Amino acid sequence: MLKSVIPTILAASAGGSLVVQQALNASLRAQLSSAALSGLVSYVLGAICMAVFVLVMQDPLPSLAVLGRIPWFVWSGGLFGAIFIALSIFLIPQLGAATFFALLIAGQMLGSIAFDHFGLFGLPVHPISFVRLAGAALLVAGVVLIRM
Repeated sequence: MLKSVIPTILAASAGGSLVVQQALNASLRAQLSSAALSGLVSYVLGAICMAVFVLVMQDPLPSLAVLGRIPWFVWSGGLFGAIFIALSIFLIPQLGAATFFALLIAGQMLGSIAFDHFGLFGLPVHPISFVRLAGAALLVAGVVLIRM
């Protein structure tokens, strides 16, 4: 039981931290009058934190041979993070945090179901089922209710 409770709490906390991050980014945008600068500040601070994390974890650096075998597109995760940061900085003030994150979660759920079903980018395959689709439909219904 405890093995499943802790990851569940941590995952929910990660979701809550996204709200804090994006609310702060939107506030910084207003203070700086620049979405680009507020996004840059977010990424620079995040990069510093990740550099400290790398040092603390003491993971060995990969060899050039390993780096050469990694497909080019696998390196593009940060690009999608930047798109997320930029869109949230623009959209949270327009939509509100609850609506933005409801739409975000609905999009994540639909995308996740597709990624799981097809095993994209090496994810384990989890076929689409009626129950999974019903869960996604309930999330979309939640988006509609939050927007009201």
